[in-house]
Amino acid sequence: MKKRYKLLGLIIGLGMLSACGKDVDDGSAVEVLPLEVDLTVTEQAEVGDTVNMEALVTYGEEKVSDADKVVYQVWEEGKKDDSVMIDSVNEKDGTYTAETSFEHDGIFHVQVHVDARDLHTMPVKQVTIGKGAQAEGEEQGHEHDHGHAEGFALHFVKPENVAAGEETELMTHLQIDGKPLVDANVRYEVSSDVLGEKHLWIDAEETTQGEYTAVHPFEQAGVYTVKIHVKNKDGLHEHEEFTVEVK
Repeated sequence: MKKRYKLLGLIIGLGMLSACGKDVDDGSAVEVLPLEVDLTVTEQAEVGDTVNMEALVTYGEEKVSDADKVVYQVWEEGKKDDSVMIDSVNEKDGTYTAETSFEHDGIFHVQVHVDARDLHTMPVKQVTIGKGAQAEGEEQGHEHDHGHAEGFALHFVKPENVAAGEETELMTHLQIDGKPLVDANVRYEVSSDVLGEKHLWIDAEETTQGEYTAVHPFEQAGVYTVKIHVKNKDGLHEHEEFTVEVK
């Protein structure tokens, strides 16, 4: 009988050691690598010329040929709220291409939004068409897209088909020098003619690195201005505004 109890105790002891061994970090944790995007665009062109856009997406040393989303956002200097989105072509070798053209002289911006490996990045390049800012007039030449700090990038995921009274997600991606801007203080300022002089302030939460979200029910139909305010402990203070139509 004693031998039987000793054998049982030995089995239990081995089981406990095995369980404990599972909790030990053996150093095999998966390393999170940076998602890199090398954006190439035609930097100088004439009115009507084809402007080529190409993004090489890599994760560590791997060329990413199965990105979840790669889309180009194009806008004229000072008119980001009127930007257009252009889907890319997956060339199956880690590159994603697209092309566009412009109908008049000016300064334009091309930003590529890449979602892959549960990460998001969004580098931007500038394109000069014809005479560039000289043809757009002195006032716009000084506007320079809200005077953003060098290396700062903001992408507001503009909500679509917004219905009055329904909770709407407001999401913004922020980057600095090509990397997610973390630990920022982000607030959405909402105003509209239907609100009169009232301005609503909504604090955003950083749900993932560089991604800031909030939920707001637009109570009445109308056109709203959503102004995004960004601050951090390093003295960064940026803002950019967009319009949201509520039906």
